[in-house]
Amino acid sequence: MQPALMPDHSDAVDSAFMRLALDQAHNAWLLGEVPVGAVIVREGKVIATGFNRPIGDSDPTAHAEIIALRQAASLLDNYRLPGCTLYVTLEPCAMCAMALMHARLDRVVFGARDPKTGAAGSVVDLFSEKRLNHHCVVLGGVDAQACSRLLQDFFRERRRQTRPEESARAQPDALPNSVKGIDVQHLDDVEEPSAD
Repeated sequence: MQPALMPDHSDAVDSAFMRLALDQAHNAWLLGEVPVGAVIVREGKVIATGFNRPIGDSDPTAHAEIIALRQAASLLDNYRLPGCTLYVTLEPCAMCAMALMHARLDRVVFGARDPKTGAAGSVVDLFSEKRLNHHCVVLGGVDAQACSRLLQDFFRERRRQTRPEESARAQPDALPNSVKGIDVQHLDDVEEPSAD
């Protein structure tokens, strides 16, 4: 099925492009990044893609949406992207939401909600803030289950890799005397999926 051949703004089109964004999210996972992917579409054609790269790029702004925006703006030789739709697997954070509005995108379609940093209604809703001078049409929950499952699987695997002491905690005699009774919390312990 070729997304470029389908009419704009149907459930089937949104789902097809979200699957492409999920492919981008898998790329992030392969590099050890939080698996969030984004695709920018114009006139039924993919013009830019991106996936989370803040760790690899040592850049706190290297979210999937920002990577895709930079690529699209460069390709179109314009910092404004009217007529474009962004598909992203996770609800945009405040930084990304503002960048999307500054780029003048027509639509933002996201998969999973982000209860920790979501700026499209979960924590705040910047897209509906009347005092801002541009508003994107926002649609959330497209293929949400697949998007959420990818994040949950990633963090489950990450916790297993970064917490080898879990099996030792279950067997206190296996710990060296100097460590017994100490409960260590890691800065990157994550209980819920987050965009960053």
